[in-house]
Order: sequence, then C-alpha cells, then structure tokens
Amino acid sequence: MKRNFFLIAIALLMTITMEAQTKQSIHQFKVKDLNGKTFDFASLKGKKILVVNTASKCGYTPQYEQLEAIYKKYKGENFVIVGFPANNFGSQEPGTNAEIATFCKANYGVTFPMMSKISVKGSDMNEVYQFLTKKSKNGLKDSNVEWNFQKYLLNEKGELEQVYLSGMEPTDAKIVNWIKG
Repeated sequence: MKRNFFLIAIALLMTITMEAQTKQSIHQFKVKDLNGKTFDFASLKGKKILVVNTASKCGYTPQYEQLEAIYKKYKGENFVIVGFPANNFGSQEPGTNAEIATFCKANYGVTFPMMSKISVKGSDMNEVYQFLTKKSKNGLKDSNVEWNFQKYLLNEKGELEQVYLSGMEPTDAKIVNWIKG
C-alpha cells in the first residue's frame, strides 16, 4: 500500500514538473521596437500587459485613442500596453516602421510601446504570437488572431489570462476591471 502511494506521488510530481517546464512566459521574449531598438519583455515583470496587434487603415484603428487613454490612466499602476503592427488582414498596415510611428504619434498621440511590424498568423508568425496563440506554450488556450486589434491580457508573471476579439473596446469594463483588479 505504501509503495503504491509512493509511486502515485512520484508520478504526480513528475506531471506537475513537466507542466511547469512547458508553460512559458512572455518575459522570455525580446523583440525590436519601431525604432529598431531591442525591447525585452523581461523588463515588464510585475506589470500587467495588454498585447494588441494594430493596423493604420482598419475600421478598428480609432481604438488607438482608447488604448492610449487607458495606458495614460493606468501606466502608473503596473500596467503597460504593447502594440504590434501587422499587415495580415486586408493589407491594412502597409506602412514602414517609420511611417507607422509617425501615424500613431500624429493621429493618436501614442506613447505606449510599439514594436516593429510583424506577422501575427501564418507560417511566418512571430514567436510572441506563437506563444500567445498556442496552449502548449501559454498554458491557457489555443486561439487564432481573427483581425486587427485583438487583445491578449497577461498577468504580472507574464502568463496569458484572457483573449478578447477586436470588437471589444479597450475601455470596456471587463478590461478596465482586469487592469484595476
């Protein structure tokens, strides 16, 4: 009886250890920002992170205004937004990194971190989005990036907690309550 209990305990411990080893954190990634400088997600440890794929010529582009508003309001409360321009949907982000930076600043006063343009789906999907969309990497769920301005919410440990589609406005109570919670 003791031997069976011991074997079950070892098997359970091995399972927990393997799950802990496969679950990743966004803090492991380094990417380039719009200016070509390295952005290390490890610098965001202890902060809640909203990751969003963006586009300059999309019906959801006005969400930049709301994103900037919540960033300004809550950035002092261990919260950050990280934007990833992507041209995966209807060629709605055709600009260069420099053009995207100018557009965001001139039209919406964006001050939250914006990364270099990437792919958020397909065979050339950026590794950050592979993490965000694959349960085997994020430990929460599989998802597909459906359109521009899809939102991924990550906790202070860099773990995925929630995914909201483009139609969810950044100032929606669900997102704001998550930030404040």
